[in-house]
Amino acid sequence: MRPFNDSVIYFAVVDRFHNGNPANDDGYNPASHDASHSDWFKYWGGDLDGVLQKLDYIKELGCSAIWLTPLFDQIDGLVDVEGRGMAAYHGYWTKDFKRLDEHLVGKPEDVRVFASDDTVFDKLVKAMHGKEMRMMLDIVCNHSSPAQRPDMGGCPGKGSIYDDGKLLTSYDDDKLGWYHRSGGVHDWGNKSEVEKGELCGLADFNEARIGYRNYIKDAMRLWLDKGVDAFRVDTVKHMPLWFWQEFVSDMVFHRPGLFVFGEWFMGGCYDDLSVQFANKSGMGMLDFALQRGLEDCLARGAGQGFNLVNNVFLRDTLFDDCRHLVTFMDNHDMPRFMSSGATPARVDMGLALIITARGTPCIYYGTEQYLHNDTNGGADPYNRPMMENWDTSTPAFKLVKKLAKMRRENTAVQSGSLRPKLVSDDVYAYTRVYRGNCCLAAFNRGPDTAVTLEKIELPDGIYKDVLSDRAVTVKDGRIENLQLGRDTSFVLSYCAPAREKAALEISFILNGFRTAYGQRVKVTGNCPELGNWDLEKAFPLEYINDNMWLGHLQVHESAGKAIAYKFIVETDDDGVRYENRPAHFRHLPKTGLVELQHRWS
Repeated sequence: MRPFNDSVIYFAVVDRFHNGNPANDDGYNPASHDASHSDWFKYWGGDLDGVLQKLDYIKELGCSAIWLTPLFDQIDGLVDVEGRGMAAYHGYWTKDFKRLDEHLVGKPEDVRVFASDDTVFDKLVKAMHGKEMRMMLDIVCNHSSPAQRPDMGGCPGKGSIYDDGKLLTSYDDDKLGWYHRSGGVHDWGNKSEVEKGELCGLADFNEARIGYRNYIKDAMRLWLDKGVDAFRVDTVKHMPLWFWQEFVSDMVFHRPGLFVFGEWFMGGCYDDLSVQFANKSGMGMLDFALQRGLEDCLARGAGQGFNLVNNVFLRDTLFDDCRHLVTFMDNHDMPRFMSSGATPARVDMGLALIITARGTPCIYYGTEQYLHNDTNGGADPYNRPMMENWDTSTPAFKLVKKLAKMRRENTAVQSGSLRPKLVSDDVYAYTRVYRGNCCLAAFNRGPDTAVTLEKIELPDGIYKDVLSDRAVTVKDGRIENLQLGRDTSFVLSYCAPAREKAALEISFILNGFRTAYGQRVKVTGNCPELGNWDLEKAFPLEYINDNMWLGHLQVHESAGKAIAYKFIVETDDDGVRYENRPAHFRHLPKTGLVELQHRWS
């Protein structure tokens, strides 16, 4: 799996982003649309033409990947939610995974997205790839739809599912056995009930049926063939691990290197089952633990402050690859950061932290414009307002633009270890380090202060703050008397001279060996790039944390050939330790990026 660590992701709820084509607003059921934008449960008009028209805005912001809410054809009627009719504007009540929803298209025939190569979706993907941007599609494998109100333009019953317009089955007439019939979830501590029970009345797929699995996997392969570059997967905790292992394996077999990440709601380093999912499923995961730490520290002003954030990073060793975590401040399922109490300055700090920290940062649409609505505390659906402003001069916009550029250029920010240098309730500083590259980030949520930072991995010299151009001096690994104003961020970046790039790059990842100070992990093998078993020429890996060593190897002579290799650990006193196993074997492709991840034997 190829992570998106050089990217900043922009996440948009398509219906609430921009209305590029008012002709599609009513869809097949005018009762589902509210042109006044006063009924928060209805469609408001955003569509794929709207995303296409705002690509240059997102590109200027610095985001090179766009995550869009599901685009599949949705139920047409309304669902009774506490006496109100709710439309499927959010995209999570699918009836046909092989068609575009009519509210999103450029012309009516675009709904048959796989029958043409000239739909609005094709135009969007082509435009994104032309701007070196990647499309991330939100997908749902757990469920289809809830029951619709018969008086509000929908079909009776629930869970009708189609294959490019052909009815296959429904919850009420399920001859194929595609649905569980376990009722709602009552005991959230019961894993089996969570996986088989219904979430909010949604018809829950029975993944044990091979017919269903073939249908959903076939549909997602078609979207990959259309140019989708990555998947965000909804409600992963509600399906068994074996399903995700099979699903991800088939998707990656179809598209080698595909990046997939899942939503295990409220998961992260404090949830053992979600950690197991992240390490065993083959996909990454949204980092809710970091989100909660950021929200408590910066939005709610919790007393422990930045210790809550640092405690999350200290648990990165639980994950085999913390780079695959997707970091965020808020999303469409929780109140926006400002609705939780953050000021604009605290929003800026949160953005600076997730962009400079490990993982892949994701920005919820409008955060760069301080978009929020505090009705009912900003809870769903008020966390999904219509995008209103496209101002490229807000402090948040300019901050993201500068830091996204730095992230693209500095491999330490993309892949390096995170090393805390100062941690207190109000002040936090860390470095990111990889292969001679370094980034220093410092934050202050308290009164104006001055701090001295030591053991900084930046070479001696004068550096300018990426955010303000303020100059500081690093001498003997120290920054003396660094002035940090209230609610400010400070970022320095150093990039070592670039190494020659090859058509093929291998990422070697080793887990499961807790090294001691002075130990060095290397890869040796039977090819020139790995020293032809000469340990003095073995390829050194870089320490990321106690559970992860990493190294990106440029492959020239051995591209397209078979190689054998082993991991070794060197120490000055004890010599060399080899893995206790035969060599690993791999036939390399001629080009691309290959991740080779192993656990120490």
